[in-house]
Amino acid sequence: MHEKAGQDGGAATTPTDPADPPAAALERALRLLHGRAGRTGRIILGLAGPPAAGKSTLARYLVDEVNRREGPDTAAHLPLDGFHLSNTQLDRLGLRTRKGAPETFDAWGYAALVTRAATERFRDIYVPDFDRDLDEPIAARHIIRPHTRLVVTEGNYLAVPAAPWQTVRGLLRELWWVEAHDTVRAERLLRRHRSTGETRESAEQRIAVNDHPNGEYVRPGAAGCDWAVPSGHLPSATDGRTVL
Repeated sequence: MHEKAGQDGGAATTPTDPADPPAAALERALRLLHGRAGRTGRIILGLAGPPAAGKSTLARYLVDEVNRREGPDTAAHLPLDGFHLSNTQLDRLGLRTRKGAPETFDAWGYAALVTRAATERFRDIYVPDFDRDLDEPIAARHIIRPHTRLVVTEGNYLAVPAAPWQTVRGLLRELWWVEAHDTVRAERLLRRHRSTGETRESAEQRIAVNDHPNGEYVRPGAAGCDWAVPSGHLPSATDGRTVL
């Protein structure tokens, strides 16, 4: 994938060490933060990609490292996964087996919160997350403070050219595509589903009929992203979580 021109003017530069994806991603995020737009406003950085590519892990790493270098709450995390419909609502809609598909998210609610993050600077903004142990969304795990300058938002569908994802795309300073080999993602998805108590047979069926089609649905959006991040070797965030 070719890089697009940098939105601060001029061509986007190539990371100094593309063999180290996390370091290259952090370097690029810091350049955004210290660019002209970062000095005068809040930067919204998006991460898109197929299920289990490593988007959440990369987002947590970037937020942790930026906060370590620049000070607490300089960066914040806004995951699409916080807008999963609850299992109660999925059961009501008959969508429990499709969990993770586009129609199983409060997508417009997500777009509204990203809009708040981009435009609202004088009060705390609380951000929901998804708890994989509970298998449910939970309220207010994350917070965007008035002095937060970088918000990293991530989700499968951010590069999809349809409403409301296009609304979100218009608010992003950059959108990166996070990729991992299909066999790596399948292994991660298998661990993820087995960790909630599913049998191996059930987990493999879920990957085949739900996760894989969702990944194929978002894949054409890679061409519209500003940068591609290979995620084969992502680090754990400081809270100890890594790719599942």
